[in-house]
Amino acid sequence: MRRESLETAAFHAGYLTLLALMLLPLLVVVVTSFSGTGRLAFPPESYSLVWYAEFLDSVRWLDAFTNSLVIGVGTALVATLLGVMGAFGQEIDDGSLGTVLAPLVLIPLLIPPVILGITLLMYFNEVGLRGSYTSIVLAHTLWATPLVYFVMRSVFSRFDWQQLDAAQDLGAGPVQSFVHVVLPNVKHGIFVGGLLAFIISLQEFVMALFLSTPSTETIPVLAWTEIRQALDPMVSVVSTFLIVISVVGILLAVVATNLEWLSKQLS
Repeated sequence: MRRESLETAAFHAGYLTLLALMLLPLLVVVVTSFSGTGRLAFPPESYSLVWYAEFLDSVRWLDAFTNSLVIGVGTALVATLLGVMGAFGQEIDDGSLGTVLAPLVLIPLLIPPVILGITLLMYFNEVGLRGSYTSIVLAHTLWATPLVYFVMRSVFSRFDWQQLDAAQDLGAGPVQSFVHVVLPNVKHGIFVGGLLAFIISLQEFVMALFLSTPSTETIPVLAWTEIRQALDPMVSVVSTFLIVISVVGILLAVVATNLEWLSKQLS
């Protein structure tokens, strides 16, 4: 009994240590964003909101922030559509094609982003899409779609497919069956997959670096450009915004997947 208690305590200590090592760098970023000087140091010599005010007054940073949001939403929509269709199609007809679909979906995640960036740069340059929102959205979709696909595979594995068969037996077409029977039961999973795709796009850097232009550069690309010139608290301010957006997305995903529990707590 004592040995089990020691093992449990050791596990908790290791888990908390790992969690602290992961969260401390984020804490440093957030704290340094409130620096009152032009020097990036931890802890800051003084605290102020001057760099947040400068961010809100900077057209270039706001444009990059808008670009990141536009590309993130576009990636979420396209990746969610492709991921849901792929997972749903494999559930409906899990034949020989379905057995090779999962390995094929993984391929973009296994290719180094530098190689993907160079290849896509050459391709989009040939078709006249270099530097456009479309090119960056499609590039980010390569990484986001596999994640949405595997999320939906997990969601569909818990769905009672006899409900779909019953709807079709009652005369519902494929679209009606999906919209009225499948979608209400998996909508939370779709929402989570879309949020995951959005967060992946928001923080992706390498492919955006190759494909973006000054008019379409995202927050990570602009932050990297600015770091090469000067290391000031503005980078921490931008990183703090990205952290907040990611945390809010995770909280929304948790709420979406635990609505029943949440309603019980609030009742």
